[in-house]
Amino acid sequence: MESSLTKPDSTDLTAMPDIPTSASEQPYDVVILGGGSGGYACALRSAQLGLKVALVEKDKVGGTCLHRGCIPTKALLHAAEVADTAREGAKFGVNSSVESIDMEAVLKYQDGVVGRLHKGLQGLVSSAAIDYITGVGHVTSATTVSVGGRVLTGRHLVLATGSYARTLPGLELGDRIMTSDQALRLTRVPESVVVLGGGVIGVEFASVFRSFGAAVTIVEALPRLVPAEEPSVSTALLRAFRKRKITVKTDARLASATPDDKGVEVVLEDGTALRAELLLVAVGRGPVTDDMGFDEAGIARDRGFVTTDERLRTSVPGVYAVGDIVPGLQLAHRGFAHGIFVAEDIAGLAPSPVIDEFIPKVTYCDPEIASVGLTEAQARDRFGDATTYDYNLGGNGKSQILATSGSVKLVKAPDGRVVGIHMIGARMGEQIGEAQLIVGWEGTAEDVAPMIHAHPTQNEALGEAHLALAGKPLHAHA
Repeated sequence: MESSLTKPDSTDLTAMPDIPTSASEQPYDVVILGGGSGGYACALRSAQLGLKVALVEKDKVGGTCLHRGCIPTKALLHAAEVADTAREGAKFGVNSSVESIDMEAVLKYQDGVVGRLHKGLQGLVSSAAIDYITGVGHVTSATTVSVGGRVLTGRHLVLATGSYARTLPGLELGDRIMTSDQALRLTRVPESVVVLGGGVIGVEFASVFRSFGAAVTIVEALPRLVPAEEPSVSTALLRAFRKRKITVKTDARLASATPDDKGVEVVLEDGTALRAELLLVAVGRGPVTDDMGFDEAGIARDRGFVTTDERLRTSVPGVYAVGDIVPGLQLAHRGFAHGIFVAEDIAGLAPSPVIDEFIPKVTYCDPEIASVGLTEAQARDRFGDATTYDYNLGGNGKSQILATSGSVKLVKAPDGRVVGIHMIGARMGEQIGEAQLIVGWEGTAEDVAPMIHAHPTQNEALGEAHLALAGKPLHAHA
């Protein structure tokens, strides 16, 4: 996710000295507003290409992904995995247990990871020919940004202002009702949590809280968890969560949430009342685009998002937008790719556009979800027909060793191309790279089937699935 221009968290222990700013004369070739994944990638690539660059960021370079999103969340998820491994050691013949979860120590580990990455990123930016300006940027025209009384002029502007954690009308955030930003800084494990939202953020935090010992209930307004994923993946996740004793309520909408000294009373529209120590609001992220001069400069928006063409050009010539403020997937690696694309486009290299369909997605709950390309329903809508194959991880040796269950589902278009790959199971995120190449390079099952996949690995599951789809299953049924 991109940079967030919200107030820095005063509890952040990883703050580094500001990167020195340069007094370079204007104009710039590129002025970038926001130093998250898309912004800093655009700045670094632009500098590599010899462009004169200014990068404006209110908080810290790295943005939400590094400081309040991807990295700290995944550090928590790894700590949760360690807790589960210790708790379940006996089934592997290792007598181990979890005495307690020391959240202060967990946060120290988390902050150490973030701090090291932040320091490295600072070094990259400060060593490049980039003017880094700390402050709140405001677009004042198609070619200018004001920052603390200073006016930066550029031949091109790149908007990379990122996203914020959404909430719902009537919910007042505080000690009992919070978003993921506050949940990342908890110094204790709550006894019980209601997670409002069964999307990526919701299921990841539900997984963490459960691994740390909390009683967890997920409330999702839509008919299934992770609704953007293949329905069979949602079903498998629901089954796994129920096995972990995570309560899931779908087709359920919030009516009210009332906090008190001991917790929060959550009432659903059907009258169901839930009592928990905390309510985590995980209803998605919104674009940071209000009150920044976009409208005054004539930059078109739709429900807050900046509208662009496939080359990420806005309605104003010379102004680009990247990352979470562009409609579509809100992923750090999408923003990163956007930033590189825009830098190369400005430099005249004519790069190929970034297509959401070919961007890999990973949800780091337990079990992990990884996917790329079209779902079966999307493929049938587009092509009129589709062929699928589901490979059960029960036939995979490494999955048996890891004691994980799940599947690899392939979606094939009528012309033979594999247009979608959907996986669920332990460590499936590590398999998405090959899956992306297959879908992105329009591979067929016959192309992949002869490829040798090392044994025993979970990567074999991809190979076995393609063997089966090619009509020659070995450890799977046709």
